[in-house]
Amino acid sequence: MRRAGVLVNTINCSRKAKRLFDLTTATALLVVSLPLLLLLALLVRLRLGSPVFFAQVRPGLYSRPFTMYKFRTMTDKRGANGELLPDVRRLTPFGRLLRGASLDELPGLLNVLKGEMSLVGPRPLLMEYLPLYTPQQARRHEVRPGVTGWAQVNGRNALSWEEKFELDVWYVDNRTLALDLRILWMTVAKVLRRDGISAQGEATMPKFTGPRSPEHG
Repeated sequence: MRRAGVLVNTINCSRKAKRLFDLTTATALLVVSLPLLLLLALLVRLRLGSPVFFAQVRPGLYSRPFTMYKFRTMTDKRGANGELLPDVRRLTPFGRLLRGASLDELPGLLNVLKGEMSLVGPRPLLMEYLPLYTPQQARRHEVRPGVTGWAQVNGRNALSWEEKFELDVWYVDNRTLALDLRILWMTVAKVLRRDGISAQGEATMPKFTGPRSPEHG
């Protein structure tokens, strides 16, 4: 019982340290990048129109829904039937530039300040994926989702869904503040090299349709 109590206290301290790190770092990044944020907001408004922000409900810690914010990178172009065109046809060169440099993710720092996201963790995916996960894959929701993560610095969208989920769960089991610092450093290097921005023939990734689906082997 005593060992269990010590373990719980250690975990709680670790979570508090991570949250404090997220708060201080996200605040500093927002202050430093404020002129860039305002410039990007203006450019998005001029090139892509309104709204400037892409807002979508995603699953967070323990799969609880929250609204994630990003800069808009796609147009609202529709086909003859009135339905939105595929992502790859709506992603403009300007939007591709934002994604390649991960500048579209900067508004996510607001989610970090609100406690809905962490700087580092599994990326928040679509709500519709929740019933498709295996029990092991669903463990990615045992921590707050991140602006960047272990899967992002180890292949990003060049990975299969199964590979991504394996890396996400590995992070859940091995997370430390030192690992977070390593991932943040690796993220900067990945952004500068523009690695793994999209899967072949996709704007980002094909939809996840469940384990061992035809799209993912």
